[in-house]
Amino acid sequence: MHIKKHIPNLITLLNLFSGCIALIFVAKEQFEIAFYFVCLGIFLDFFDGFFARLFKVSSPLGLQLDSLADMVTSGVVPGFVMYQMMVSNATIESTGCLQFFPYLGFIITLGSCYRLANFNIDTRQTDSFIGLPTPANALFILSLPLVLKYTDSLMVLEILIDKWILLIITLCSAFILNAEIPLFSLKIKKFSLAANGLQIAFLLLSVLLLVFFQYLGIPLVIITYVLLSIINNKMIKK
Repeated sequence: MHIKKHIPNLITLLNLFSGCIALIFVAKEQFEIAFYFVCLGIFLDFFDGFFARLFKVSSPLGLQLDSLADMVTSGVVPGFVMYQMMVSNATIESTGCLQFFPYLGFIITLGSCYRLANFNIDTRQTDSFIGLPTPANALFILSLPLVLKYTDSLMVLEILIDKWILLIITLCSAFILNAEIPLFSLKIKKFSLAANGLQIAFLLLSVLLLVFFQYLGIPLVIITYVLLSIINNKMIKK
């Protein structure tokens, strides 16, 4: 029992370790490797909670460790990626106030920090989310340099090297993390097509988007998730 108590926290620390490694590769502008280390961190983030519930060893310490690890993997890393994108791809004047423009990318980190702190005290988010979870937002941001690298579309290229559009993406990212928008749960509680129609449709659509659009499919999946949630919320109210 004593060993089991530490397994979830060890997994959480491996999540943090993955985020730290991702930071190194972002600094080297090796965004693809950084993306996969963040994916590993998110994978570990899922399983620390899974094992904590399985072994019945959930604790306040584990909750705090989880948020601190997520702060690096899903908070600092995407902010740093946006900073690097603004430095590397956007045409920014080297004089005046605009020389500090890339630092605005860390607004994503600030928004992530606020969300993680708020999530710990928000009792409404046990089965579903209000606002976009930080791991989903991290995947969205980390996919952007990969879309830029592998895109054949001049329109997409022009969008992702425009400093003002990158700033808009940054601000929207920080907003959607903390917006009072309920997002439908992806958990399938009953094996019923009628009860899980929305989840199944979303998962099928996600597979199609990823197959046909590859890296571009990642931000499309997350945007689709938010839009479907908004539509679903309106239908429920009716």
